[in-house]
Amino acid sequence: MLHRAFLPLTLSILLLMAACSTVPLTGRRQLSLMPASQMQAMSYQEYDGFLKENKLSTDAAKSAMVKRVGQRIQLSVEQYMREKGLGAQLAGYAWEFNLVESDEVNAWCMPGGKVVVYTGLLPVAQDETGLAVVMGHEIAHAIARHGDERMSQNMLQQFGGLALSTYLETKPAETQQLWMTAYGVGSTVGVMLPYSRTHESEADHMGLIFMAMAGYDPAASLTFWERMAAGKSGAPLELLSTHPSDQTRIANLRKLLPEARKRYHPQG
Repeated sequence: MLHRAFLPLTLSILLLMAACSTVPLTGRRQLSLMPASQMQAMSYQEYDGFLKENKLSTDAAKSAMVKRVGQRIQLSVEQYMREKGLGAQLAGYAWEFNLVESDEVNAWCMPGGKVVVYTGLLPVAQDETGLAVVMGHEIAHAIARHGDERMSQNMLQQFGGLALSTYLETKPAETQQLWMTAYGVGSTVGVMLPYSRTHESEADHMGLIFMAMAGYDPAASLTFWERMAAGKSGAPLELLSTHPSDQTRIANLRKLLPEARKRYHPQG
């Protein structure tokens, strides 16, 4: 019989073991304490709020391009997950793709397939294929549940001794703040940064496969990141960055191209 002193520790270990999931494609084990349904509910609320506070693009052609690329990648994601017997992981997804007016060179995807592309990204993307590089990458973050993993890590760091159900019921403001942090940019040097770089590399890998399956040439990822690198000034050292250096990213993508090309079938 276990000594009472060891019981809380044992229960914590069992909880962590039960809360582990596996990232599609890479097979990496990850911590996931939050139910997908809970993450999606928070995502949909925040996404609706964001769209109310930010201006959608009035450029019909560019907005249609964002939706077209998003829908093609959505279909490739759904196909990939079915092939791997993981289709159930997309339960509750309510895909949406919007172009928002902003000079920021960025895009993101919340849990449940809620995607935003900023107009500032389009000149760097240059065309539909360049846009597919970024959207495939951002959607991959959601499919791999990277935000869920980061939030779970933060929950353990701050409230490790509190039962999850109690935490969600009694600390809604803290839960909301952790959610926002999980989908923000990490700034603390330490445990979180290496995980974030791992997330970026996984999203590059998965995004490359998704865009190729959607009929976009995966080789365009190399030229896209070369353009991104050329547009930067004073980039931080990789050691202190949440993203791989551009050179590391491009080298890794080049190694993955043969795998992605097997999935690439251009659409007419």
